[in-house]
Amino acid sequence: MATDEEVLARSGTDAAAFEPLVERHSRALHGYFARRAPGAADDLLAEAWLRAYAGRGTYDAARGPVRAWLFGVARHVLAAHWRGQERPATAALAGEASSDPWHAVDRRLDAAAVAPLIRRTLAELPAVERELLLLIAWEQLSPTEAAAVVGIPAGTARSRLHRARTRLRAALGPSAPLSLTGDLV
Repeated sequence: MATDEEVLARSGTDAAAFEPLVERHSRALHGYFARRAPGAADDLLAEAWLRAYAGRGTYDAARGPVRAWLFGVARHVLAAHWRGQERPATAALAGEASSDPWHAVDRRLDAAAVAPLIRRTLAELPAVERELLLLIAWEQLSPTEAAAVVGIPAGTARSRLHRARTRLRAALGPSAPLSLTGDLV
């Protein structure tokens, strides 16, 4: 089986060669969109694949694996989607209705009692730290892959991730009745 990098390189001269990437990564990318913009996930996934295909010549292996590049494309598609909304994506962080999923974080966590605290703590994190934390917890990316997605060095990502986890642990306190999936804390 060809690696993602080989498939992407071959797709430069053979358009059909791009198809295995779609098969391999659509589920993960759809999950990324579904957790952040549930009502628009299908459309956003289609847009991400269109942009990835159109921009396949811009992939730089030195910046990370193809998977991270694809999540970077998805992140840009999502940002464009939020910019196109009537209200900014940060409106949900303040409790207003929006397509940004932060108002629904408490429905996705198993501990309803601490969900408001987690939501508030996530909202207070700098956007890059929050995105790193969620890329690792929700999308199962490695810190190096998440760094490539947000466009920062891996070492910087690790230190920002540590800061985000530390803030979340401090907010929850030592006796938090919570077991988070995806290793948030």
